[in-house]
Formats: sequence, structure tokens, C-alpha cells
Amino acid sequence: MRIVLYTLATLVLASAALTAQARNLKDNERFVCQWGSGIAGNAQAYKLSGISRYGARQKVQSRRFEKQWMRRMALGITEQTYDSATRMQPNRVKQIYFDDCIRHEMARR
Repeated sequence: MRIVLYTLATLVLASAALTAQARNLKDNERFVCQWGSGIAGNAQAYKLSGISRYGARQKVQSRRFEKQWMRRMALGITEQTYDSATRMQPNRVKQIYFDDCIRHEMARR
């Protein structure tokens, strides 16, 4: 009887763990990743076109943002992009940022 109970409990816990891992992201989480990847792609385009770090910061500062946290995060993403030595195309940087952001959000669960 105990073996059946332990087996049943193990199966229930395993199925609960798989369900939690397979959960899709919320729309808000996906939006943040998509928005951040756009900022990273733009920053890489600025960098490759020869715009200085100061010029890129000014372009980000001049944009309108929907929420308060977006300006500070956009500046941080731009700074990190300029700190990187990569010369990848902006579309590639955008895709890598999005993929890593999604992976990070899934890992948080």
C-alpha cells in the first residue's frame, strides 16, 4: 500500500512540475522582452553608424516612453550595447536580446 501511495505522490509532483515549466509567458513579459530587444537593436545601429555614446543617449532621452521605468532601462540597455565590443548587425542583436530575455523570464518561474 505504501509503495502505491509513494508512486502516486511522485507522479502527481512530477506532473505539477512539468505543468509549471511549460507555462507560457504573460503578454506583459513578452512585451518587455520585445521592447528591450528593439532598444538594443537601435543602440547597435547607432553604434555601427558612428554615433557617439553621448549622441545615442541624447536620442534615447528625446524619445517618449509610456512608463517611468522605460527611460532608465533604455539608457541602461544602450550603455551595455556600447560597452560591448561586438560588431553584429542590429537585427542579430535584437534577436539575441529577445531570446535571452525570454529564456531569463522562463527561468524565473
